Amino acid sequence: MPRQLNNMEKQQKTVPIHALSVHGPFSNLTDREKLYAHYMAKAAWSGTRIILRQVSPESNAIFDLVLELFKICRKLFAGDWYELAEACRVTKAEIEAFLDYGATFLSNIGNYYGSGDQKFRPGLKVESMEAISHVSNKTERLLHSVAQAMYSPQPSSLGFPGNEAQSAYYPSDLAFTKEEVADVSNILEQSGVLPENTRIRKKMQGGEVIYEVLQASSLVDPHVQTLKLGDDDRTVRVVKGDHAHELTAICRHLREASQFAANEIQKKFLDQYIKSFESGDLEVYKESQKSWIKDTAPRVENIFGFVEPYRDPFGIRAEFEGLVAISDAGETKLLSRLVDESSKFIKQLPWAQGFLENNGKGPFEKALFEPPDFSSIHTLAYCSSIIFAGINLPNYNDIRQDCGFKNLIIANRMTAESNSSAISPFIDPPDVSIFQKHKYPAYYIWVVLHELLGHGTGKMMCEGEHGKFNFDIEHPPIDPLTGDSINLWYRPGQTWTGVFADLATTVDECRAELVGAYLMDNKNLLGLFGFNSSSEISPEDITYNVYLQLGVDGLRGLQNFNIEAGSWGQAHSRAHFAILKCLLRDGKGFMKIDCDSSHDQLRVRVDRSRIISDGKPALAGMLLKLHMYRCTADVKSCRSYYEDLSQVEGEYSEWRRIVLAKKQPKWVFVQANTFLDGDEVILKEYEPTPEGVIQSWAEREL
Repeated sequence: MPRQLNNMEKQQKTVPIHALSVHGPFSNLTDREKLYAHYMAKAAWSGTRIILRQVSPESNAIFDLVLELFKICRKLFAGDWYELAEACRVTKAEIEAFLDYGATFLSNIGNYYGSGDQKFRPGLKVESMEAISHVSNKTERLLHSVAQAMYSPQPSSLGFPGNEAQSAYYPSDLAFTKEEVADVSNILEQSGVLPENTRIRKKMQGGEVIYEVLQASSLVDPHVQTLKLGDDDRTVRVVKGDHAHELTAICRHLREASQFAANEIQKKFLDQYIKSFESGDLEVYKESQKSWIKDTAPRVENIFGFVEPYRDPFGIRAEFEGLVAISDAGETKLLSRLVDESSKFIKQLPWAQGFLENNGKGPFEKALFEPPDFSSIHTLAYCSSIIFAGINLPNYNDIRQDCGFKNLIIANRMTAESNSSAISPFIDPPDVSIFQKHKYPAYYIWVVLHELLGHGTGKMMCEGEHGKFNFDIEHPPIDPLTGDSINLWYRPGQTWTGVFADLATTVDECRAELVGAYLMDNKNLLGLFGFNSSSEISPEDITYNVYLQLGVDGLRGLQNFNIEAGSWGQAHSRAHFAILKCLLRDGKGFMKIDCDSSHDQLRVRVDRSRIISDGKPALAGMLLKLHMYRCTADVKSCRSYYEDLSQVEGEYSEWRRIVLAKKQPKWVFVQANTFLDGDEVILKEYEPTPEGVIQSWAEREL
């Protein structure tokens, strides 16, 4: 696994900043590979303003404000922010608060946290911000246009548009209901228009309700596709050209990169990316994903497209993402050993228990687990509102089941977990050093299992065209939850995300987390990573640490619950709290949360001797339920079970209050840039400081 950070690399800041260093892997690339990586990175960063537009109406202007202030500081004050502060008559603390805000905004690509979807505001008074903006007419105008949105506490989160939340996926001044979104989404599905690269704008025209489906494409088509919603007077229009400027730049850089592609497969998926981004056709994009899967173990890896639907409150529209990274052969070799032995671990999962068929994996698992491409990579350019430690793609289940998928571990993101600034307030102080020492290896293995076996297992029970089924409809498999034959499955044209809607992403992440945690007591598996009876950290230490992390993550997830709106702001946070609640309910007391309200203190307690006897069975019960609901399209049972487990009331509300009182600043990441010096590609890395973060973004010239 990637090495942990040494003390010299750890930065203790008001805002914790982690440098996604890539110097070593980049230096090992050939000149041709460096040119390919350079142009791919340019393409990735060119998607920044798409993400800003998807986050909030004010985000693009705030982005311009922060970077314009940087340019002025560099031009007039030689880059010395304290001289700028003196000229503007603000204090050192006030300019540092602005720098913290600017770095946090840029790292999250918007004014809502990528992890949690909660709004954050500047830590200096609006009067001080105005004083800083007076440095030029342009910055003064920019601040005037966004000051109210920057400083207003509402909307406080991303979600269905209302008093407490907003969503730029539905940019309209008119009231927009969930039912309306469902109606428009259904007619799009019936018309073969995939939703991932769309937004919906509602407006009135001549007394008629018009829903404009804004489809991302660089080409603007004057021929608008018009659809009718049932028998009423509402009309749906599919309008191409959303994000046209940014997609044009992305396609230009992808064409430049294609000249330096390593093989024909790379040229093929780059051409398919371009065709999809130009036309807005997601069927072409799906073909690109089939090609991308075949590009196994590339030296320079990538992800492009409208990928993750976490931030769409309806759960189907996706945020743009661009990732370019460099593989590490040594780290990947370790992961390959796990892939080679994965089938035997799949047989130990709860839904395989008691079944002899399908080579011991049971009817709710694929007959053949195709070993996926599993790589450890170091990100060069990760243009996304959230920097994930692990990735499993593509998200299209038909491609995953028929063609396969890729697993990626972001090694230089992983190392942030070893940074001492991330110490949890929910662990007893005497135990913190041991918890922290064991946390990184335990977390690393957990994420690996989450991606490989969490997202990589399971078989959807489906009815295809012409009455064909992927199971024996005459003798349906037995549901281990009921003991009876299954009576639900996916009907023709139905998909996992379409059926489960807003539940899909959080249930999928919850299930993947459970798979990883469930297997974390397997000594053979832990032995693959070097943890055995003779290692300094024992397998039992790793297992114990993961269960502590389950408790800590569950508590920490409460900070992303909006109690006024009664909604969750992040799929993973909701999943973590649901798991904690399950362990407390069904774990027979092996885990407890000690709450001292008078001192705003919460402590996670785990009885190490009862993990296997009581903790693991509780995980197994929850995992089996979610797996079966997912396999059989049983959204009704899933919603009843999962919404109960993720409901925050009673003592959990008090825990949330304490969690918010102990809220720790979220990670900010600083990333490298590449520049051309003739035919040579130069890598530039930046200091892990707020100034370094802002400089890195300014030098991308977006």
